[in-house]
Amino acid sequence: MKIFEEIESEVQSYARSFPRVFHKAQGSYLYDEEGNQYLDFLAGAGTLNYGHNHPVLKKAVLEYIMDDGITHGLDLHTKAKGEFLEAFKEYILEPRGLEYVMQFTGPTGTNAIEAAMKLARNVTGRENIITFTNGFHGCSLGALSATGNSHHRGVAGTTLGGISRVPFDGYLGDGIETTEYLDKVLSDSSSGIDHPAAVLVETVQGEGGINAASMEWLKNLETVCRKHDVLLIIDDIQAGCGRTGTFFSFEPAGINPDIVTLSKSISGYGLPFAIVLFKPELDQWKPGEHNGTFRGNNLAFVTAKHALETFWKDDSFAKEVRRKGQYIEDRLNAIVDELGDGNFTVRGRGMMRGINCVSGELANQITRACFKQNLMIETSGADDQVVKFLCPLVITDEQLKQGLDIVEQAIREVCAKTDEMPEERSYFDENYDIAV
Repeated sequence: MKIFEEIESEVQSYARSFPRVFHKAQGSYLYDEEGNQYLDFLAGAGTLNYGHNHPVLKKAVLEYIMDDGITHGLDLHTKAKGEFLEAFKEYILEPRGLEYVMQFTGPTGTNAIEAAMKLARNVTGRENIITFTNGFHGCSLGALSATGNSHHRGVAGTTLGGISRVPFDGYLGDGIETTEYLDKVLSDSSSGIDHPAAVLVETVQGEGGINAASMEWLKNLETVCRKHDVLLIIDDIQAGCGRTGTFFSFEPAGINPDIVTLSKSISGYGLPFAIVLFKPELDQWKPGEHNGTFRGNNLAFVTAKHALETFWKDDSFAKEVRRKGQYIEDRLNAIVDELGDGNFTVRGRGMMRGINCVSGELANQITRACFKQNLMIETSGADDQVVKFLCPLVITDEQLKQGLDIVEQAIREVCAKTDEMPEERSYFDENYDIAV
């Protein structure tokens, strides 16, 4: 560990939660240098939907390298890129009746968000973009302006503008339809909200606390966008590629976004890769107008193509994700019913789930207790109060049960030592005292 302490920046974060030197990985497991095995419920923050070193993907990329396949090709046409595009069209776009063109950006999610925001502003000629409370879209300055998290925003060192933020679904409590508020302010020329270029939204807010928007809310949001001639951008970077039970997280709502961003698990193998999908009429870029040395990772093209062929040629994999997601939901509901003292709640959709423990301190105690039992799991939310489940989608039933058993035992141990369970309070409760 000495070399990391000597040279690596203090900005590191996950390494603080899991202070080991990891050496190997396979499927749903990581291994440290001493050979200790850890069940991975972090999965690269949602980057490893198909697990570590999936044998099909590993074989494909090794063969490509051994054949001296192109690794770096700027935005040149390559065989690997062409085969990926063909696979994406055949297995993803055509079965869903979607007509998108694809832009290859720099290889991270924040790069895709930057491109999507820039495209929306250029096409519409407007600057303002609507984003939502607790949204997370990246840490480069444009994406950071759309991000709500004060921890990340606080170190920007400059004004973060061009954004109007409105309440996400459920932010103001049950029974308050926040899309009506958005419709109102966009209809009122004196609301102070400038006519936006786009609305940018996650269907399930991953870093924001596994807040899942309802299908009705998403439909209403699309209706508001169409009414006011505003582009709808879905950030599917963490929730996409099957995490919620369908390839795109917005599919069950039956909506048709104008722009979609993907990264994280799109490569299938953990390789850096990001894309922006948008309707053909929005493709108004001039050549090289949005550039980047590492746009289009050919090794990622290879693994992404094989991931699509392996997991998305029919609906069988998605059905398995939904089955496992239901098992996770049932287990978590049983855990919070028994141990949460009426205060814990289950959040999310599909295999993107979380337990809201109300207190960040309590949630962190739980994840630390899990790591002592060789389970890697993290927290999310404004105060790190949500224990977040992002296990590989290919996890076996036995492994899934093992991980949930560890979580249950950790919650049982932590709660047994807690004198008073934290209680979530509503800001709109008539009995809630406001300090003046």
